[in-house]
Order: sequence, then structure tokens, then C-alpha cells
Amino acid sequence: MTTAAQPASALRILCRTTAAVALLSLAPLPLALGSGAVAEVMPTKASAPLAPRANDPAWVRADALVKQMTLDEKITYLHGLFPPNTKPAPADMIPSAGYVPGVPRLKIPTLRESDASLGVANQVEQRKGDVATALPSGLALASTFEPRLAFAGGAMIGAEARAKTFNVLLAGGVNLTRDPWAGRNFEYLGEDPLLAGQMAGEQIRGVQSNHIVSTIKHFALNAQETGRHVMDAQIDEADLRESDLLAFQIAIEKSNPASVMCAYNKVNGDWACQNDFLLNKVLKRDWNYPGFVMSDWGAVHSTVKAALAGLDQQSGQELDSQIFFGDDLKAAVAKGEVSPARLDDMVRRILHGVITSGLMDDPTPTTAQPIDYDAHAKVAQTVAERGSVLLKNDGNLLPLAKSARKIVLIGARADVGVISGGGSSQVRSVGGAPVEIPLDGGEAASFVRVTWHASSPLEAIKAAAPGAEVIYVDGKDPAAAAAAAKDADVAIVFAWHWQTEAQDAPSIVLPDNQDALIDAVAAANKRSIVVLETGGPVTMPWLDRVSAVMQAWYPGQRGGQAIARLLFGEVNPSGRLAMTFPKSADQAPRASAPGFAEQAAIDDARRAGQKAGPIKTFDVKYVEGAAVGYRWYAQEKRQPLYPFGYGLSYTAFAYKNLKVEDAAGLKVSFDVTNTGKVAGADTPQLYVTAGKRKPMVRLAGFEKVDLAPGETRRVTLTVEPRLLADYDTAKPGWTLAAGRYPLYVGRHAGDAALTGAANLKAWSRKP
Repeated sequence: MTTAAQPASALRILCRTTAAVALLSLAPLPLALGSGAVAEVMPTKASAPLAPRANDPAWVRADALVKQMTLDEKITYLHGLFPPNTKPAPADMIPSAGYVPGVPRLKIPTLRESDASLGVANQVEQRKGDVATALPSGLALASTFEPRLAFAGGAMIGAEARAKTFNVLLAGGVNLTRDPWAGRNFEYLGEDPLLAGQMAGEQIRGVQSNHIVSTIKHFALNAQETGRHVMDAQIDEADLRESDLLAFQIAIEKSNPASVMCAYNKVNGDWACQNDFLLNKVLKRDWNYPGFVMSDWGAVHSTVKAALAGLDQQSGQELDSQIFFGDDLKAAVAKGEVSPARLDDMVRRILHGVITSGLMDDPTPTTAQPIDYDAHAKVAQTVAERGSVLLKNDGNLLPLAKSARKIVLIGARADVGVISGGGSSQVRSVGGAPVEIPLDGGEAASFVRVTWHASSPLEAIKAAAPGAEVIYVDGKDPAAAAAAAKDADVAIVFAWHWQTEAQDAPSIVLPDNQDALIDAVAAANKRSIVVLETGGPVTMPWLDRVSAVMQAWYPGQRGGQAIARLLFGEVNPSGRLAMTFPKSADQAPRASAPGFAEQAAIDDARRAGQKAGPIKTFDVKYVEGAAVGYRWYAQEKRQPLYPFGYGLSYTAFAYKNLKVEDAAGLKVSFDVTNTGKVAGADTPQLYVTAGKRKPMVRLAGFEKVDLAPGETRRVTLTVEPRLLADYDTAKPGWTLAAGRYPLYVGRHAGDAALTGAANLKAWSRKP
């Protein structure tokens, strides 16, 4: 908590915290994107830096600093240390993700880097006793459909990072969730480029509002964890431009992140961190991006090729096979293999990010500052409450009556906390970790534990229903759980499915016999509820036999309180699925992770003490192309278990009075009315069928609206043309053909509550 007598840096942190919390009461940010200025085209030579930017003060300032730096100072700023493996460690190094020494004589700051997808990370407690606020998972955030909450979450994380003296956050994950079993789905922001791009952009803006650097990652097509260091993601350029790259482009335009982090995997034949197409052609030339490209940790494979292909900084150098951007880069410059101009460009880009983020002029404090964790917890709880999705509610069993006499909670360690996803995003949350389970092998074992946050649903439900007998059963014995549930007013099964960075899930079936547990409880008590704590979609063979299902995702450090408030109606559920839930794994483009069996065999051999080499390079062909998620299901005419955008409420909403304004652009407006008896929030969504190259349905706009009973609000959505356009590789650029485009407004993908069409004029723009 803050006190009255604090240094100016602490007061700045408090102001930013207060602003982030205050944002929770603001109206959502507008969702329309501008078409943007046409990017200037760089010379075709791959290693050529951007031309001087006389109209960019940060560029000019960075260039002046570069001219004052020695060659050794430049080289030092181009490769970063990995603190856990750095021996000897600099005196001011914090155990964390990374450290890049600055140039004190020029006031160029040392870069102190932290993982930060869901909070300031401290995975295996490198920093003993250092806690931080843990947000719910990225999918939970995306399921709010509220960019303002993404900004508030980013601002909160950035404030805590700054208070802990970090100034670079490895945040901004925007990879589209293409496969339901993918290990890092929980970190990302769903399957749609508009939703993911908007949310990532606002999160990055929030982080950088603290005058620190944020990345956007992982560029690009880092869609699975199995073989992530060797797999070759293969996709047509137009499909890539209309899906994952469009999400990145929207987010970058919205937030101006200081850095882009390239991915581990290959893309169409070459590693992402030495991929001329991705880094030079798309990012730096087509999008005119002025910031720097940093590698993922252990993702660099060369010196000259990587430098010429657009990589600006090697991160976590001890995790690579060698320090490519140290003495090797210096030697390459001496030999003329990398030009002095390119070397200067690399440093200038880093300094541009340091300047534009505000870090140069507002350095982070040199000592740790107080943090208002209570205020930050409200941000985490709000995201959990607004992002949880009510999937089923037969007979209006929910909200629960506080007059209930006996409530039985079953499973998922709901007596002590809520589960979180694993990997570099793991936060050592305020309140601690009541459960941590080490792994017995695989890449993840070195830095991952199966971890629960100390937010007990049991205690929260006891507090919400003080007159009830509330008991907990661990659920290991389905028969015992059924017996405990039989005479209860309501039985609540907490089910979990854990996912993590560095490994994909073996399936999307609930593990540890949980399906049988739910079946047994539902057979014993018709008033059964399932609360899902999962990193993404799971199958639900018991769905017809339970009365209600709440998708809580990984709900963060206030998850227990949020779940209780949702179940008892203190908060009306308003989340909408940011990812399609298939009925079965084979409905998705890939039923399981390519390479999973090979990697599992290698891991099993190593557990048995046998020698086993690394998995060999393999191809993953993204046959769905730009038809990610709901687009795939519509294209293949497959009815999912729950569609993208789906979610129920304790009230009801009606849409009417559709108006379509078209011709040169597309604007759609309509009325939304709360027809129920309680206040609630709805997220009407606009879908347009577009694309002459490959026609498909596309989310073209959305807005979340909070309405009192009987209240009506007019919603207007202005459509960004690229969402409807084809990417033409021959032009190259975006092209929207003149013609008639069917559209509908609905509660989710496939729900055509209001239908119409737009007659649009031809439109085009450069990449």
C-alpha cells in the first residue's frame, strides 16, 4: 500500500494505478480502426535500413545518440543476458528474464526485462518473496470483448513492473488460437484478428503508459508448442496476411509497441528470427515499423543472416548455441558481411523504442517502490467477472439463491484456490501458491510448476451464503462425491484442464477421470453445476446431464471471489467465447498436435534414463489458411459445441432497427434493448461474408453495452475495410471488390438476429 511520504517515482506509480482502476468504470473504447497512412516503401535490399526520418523526432534523437556511441557500446546493446544462466552476474542484475547493459555516459538506460503476459512473472520464484498481481488468462480477457479492460490490465502490469524497477515487459501475445489443444492458447487473445488485434493493442498501450517498453509477440504463426524450436509453419502469404499478420498489424497500428519479438518456429522454410519476409518485407517495409525486433529466448540461429534479415537484438543469449550478436557480429562488421549502416540501424531502432515509450526521459526508479496491491486486485477480479462465460443455465438454476441450506463443492482443489496456466507467464501471486506440482520431464520441467492461486472458491461461497452448510469433497472418488452431492440443494463440480508453454495438451478431454466424476454427480443430483477452469476448449460428454456450466478459464488471483459473485448473481455474467468450442477434437483442422507422438516418445525415453536426440524438423501445413476458428466451422459446415462469441446472461436482449450505410465504406447501426428484469451487459457482433479469393464469414465489429432493465441503446459499428478485403500478392496490397456483401448482427457467430446487405464500392490500399 502507498503512504503519504513517498518519492516522486512512487507517486507516479500510484497515479498510474489509480488511472487503471478508474478505467474500469469508463465506457468501452471505440472499436473502429482508421485505414491508416500508406507505408513508404524501403529499398529492396534486405539489409537496408529505413531512410532517415526527418519528421520523426525520436528517430532523429536516436540517430544522434548512435553517432556518439563507440563500436563496443553498440555491440553491447545488441545482445542481452539471461540472468539465471549469467556468471558472473552484474551487480545490478535482478533474477528475471533478461538484462542488457546501458551506456551511462549517454544516459542510455540498462534494459531490465520481465515476462509479463498476465502479470510481472516470477515463475519458479527466482526472486524469493516477490509477488505480483495475477490477471486471469488472456482468453478470459479476450472473452470480455472490452478493450478498456485490456488497457487497464496492461496499465496495472506496467505500474507493478516499473515499481519493481523493470523497464521492458515481454507482453502483447497476439498469436491466433488455431488449435484447441495448443499449450499457450490461454495466454493469447482468441481466434479472430479484429478481436485479438484490438485487445492486444490496448494492453500494450496500457503497459507503455507507464513509460516502459512493451513487446508484441510472437511474430509469427507460433500456433503450437510441440516442436516449437524446429517446426515449419507453412501457409500461403495471402492467408497469413488476412489472419495472424492482420492481428499483429491492427495491434501495432493501435499501440506503437517499442519492440516486436520474433518467434521460435520456422515460417515457410526459415526461422522467424531470420526471416527476411516477416521482418524486413512485412514489418519494416510494408508496415514502416520503426522499432526493434528482439528474439525470443533461444530463437537465434545465425549472425550475418539474422542481422541482414531484420533481427535487431539477441535476447537471453545463454539459451542460444552461441552469442551471435556479440564478438561474432563485431567480426562480421569488420569483414564487411554486415554493413556499419545496418549495425547503426539495429541500435537506432532499439533507442527509438526506448525514446517513444517514454523510458529515456522518465527512467524507472533504481529501488523498489510501494505497490497498491488492493487496487490492482480489483482489476484482476473485474476481468474475471466480465470474462467468465455462462454456457448453460437450464431452468434458470443460476443465479443461486442465498437461502440454499446445503451446497457441495467438488474437485479442482476448490478448497484452496484456482488453477493457473504454466510457463513464462506464471505469476507468483499476492497471497501465495497453496499448491505447486513439479513436472517429471519435458522441456517445460525446468521452469514450470502446476500452480494454484490462493483464491478459494470454497471460502468465497461460504461468505456469499452464510446461512448454508458449504462442504468440499476432493472428487478423487466419483462414488463418494455422488453420495455427498445427493441431498444437497446444489452440487458444484469444479473441473480443470491444465495447459502450459513448452508442451501441448495430449487431448481436450478433461484429465483424471473428471468426466466420470461429473456424470456421477449429475446422476445423484439434477441441480448440478460445472465450473470449468481450463486454458481453452474441452469436450463435454456430460453436457445434457448437468443443469448449468460456467466457463471461468484461469481466473487469476481473485478467481474464487469472482466465481462466487457470478454464481450468486452479484455480477451478471457477460463474457462471450473468444474461441470456438468443438464437439470433438476431429471437428478442428487438426485433432492433435503434429509431432506430439514423436516428442512424447523422446520425453519418455529420457525419463527412463535413455539417450534421445531432439525432435527433427517437421512441417505443419495450415490447411485452413485464413479460415481460423469460427470461419473454419462455417466453411466446413460443422456445428460446434459452442460457437465463437457465445455467452448467456441472467437477463435477455433484443435487437431491432438495423440500418446499413454503405457505398464508399460500411457503417452499421441498430438498437439493443435489455428485455429482462435485471441489469446486464451484451456484446452484439457484426458478421459480413466477404472475400472474392476465398469467401468466408468475418467478424467486422462488436461493442459491449451495459443496460438497465428496459433500457435501449443505439449501437453504431464502423467497419475497417481490411477486415472484408482480399490480400492480393500480385499488387501487392489490399483489395475490396465492388459488390453486394451479406451481413448479419447477432449474439454469436452463426446467430443472424438481424440480416441485411451492403453495396460497397471498390477499395484498395498498399500493404
